[in-house]
Amino acid sequence: MLPGPGVSQMGDSLGYPPAKIRPASALPGVILVGVDMGLPHFDAELSELAELARTAGYEVLDRVVCKRRAPDPALYLGSGKADEIKALALAHGAQEILFDQALSPAQQRNLERHMERPVNDRVLLILEIFSQRARSHEGKLQVELARLQYLSTRLVRRWSHLERQSGGIGLRGGPGETQIELDRRMIGDSIKRTRERLERVQRQRNTQRRRRERSGTFKVSLVGYTNAGKSSLFNALVKARAYAADQLFATLDTTTRQLYLSEAGRSLSLSDTVGFIRDLPHALVSAFAATLQEACEADLLLHVVDCANPAHLEQIANVQLVLREIGAEGIEQVLVFNKIDALAPERWPLQSVDSMELDGQSVARIFLSAQTGQGLDALRGLLAQRLQAATQEMV
Repeated sequence: MLPGPGVSQMGDSLGYPPAKIRPASALPGVILVGVDMGLPHFDAELSELAELARTAGYEVLDRVVCKRRAPDPALYLGSGKADEIKALALAHGAQEILFDQALSPAQQRNLERHMERPVNDRVLLILEIFSQRARSHEGKLQVELARLQYLSTRLVRRWSHLERQSGGIGLRGGPGETQIELDRRMIGDSIKRTRERLERVQRQRNTQRRRRERSGTFKVSLVGYTNAGKSSLFNALVKARAYAADQLFATLDTTTRQLYLSEAGRSLSLSDTVGFIRDLPHALVSAFAATLQEACEADLLLHVVDCANPAHLEQIANVQLVLREIGAEGIEQVLVFNKIDALAPERWPLQSVDSMELDGQSVARIFLSAQTGQGLDALRGLLAQRLQAATQEMV
């Protein structure tokens, strides 16, 4: 019997059965690897990485967790553990190995040689999901730019299969170096073209944004960890049909609608933005600057939290980190604790609206369920109060 999915407790690699032949129609099989270096946010069950892998269209065959004090410069983990993972991948018929941590180009290259199959990390996995989910022209350009920037760092010494000459009069390297320079130049040209196209699209978006600013519209943006229920809440508030699903990064493109609040007698602008995640690749933070600009220029942020997730406090901290990276940390926030319908009755809050401390400041907190509609009236009332206060300040 092959070991089933779960954290592997592996011993001697010689005990593994012959390589498993998986059906050609099956999803690509992957082995997940996490290296615990004592960091507080380490996911011992690799649950988020598994969800990312399933979202990208992989089948998780097994999970491996090991401990180290520091990453190995060559393989990130020890050679013995690498041998075990290679044997496990052979036993399961896995096509790929996925690491929960970011790998350097050299580590990725060495691991692929050692394990004789593709090895990728969390960063590339997120990029792959983004490339699958982007729908708008701007979103596709942003993902393409981030992907090209990532690939540009992976060209270093990855052409060992080509002949490399050294020495000799009149020789300055061989075909290997020529191929590296050629690919580097091609990717550089692609990055330049993509940036130019993206800048044109962003100028159009900025024109639309300035038009809204001249109208004096109060702007509210939904932010939060991926799969916290932002799109579901957006749909419930404005009766829209934005795509929402119980999966990571269900939607990437910012959607903006007008929300009329009868309590205030006015409308506000409500935007649904891309979800955040732990260790969001910096290339994506940079590439999605225009999309995240909606959050930077908002008058109020509705920070949506999946309160049924045991790690929701850690997710809040990760969202705050990304908000600081994009320069939106000074904008007023309201914490929206979503999915209370998924909580056991004994964990239901005593009141629908209260406050909690966030980054040393007291912020309003509201409990609701976008799925059932419980608490939505309280949220609309709170938004009406903020809109009325903003209107009085403008007078």
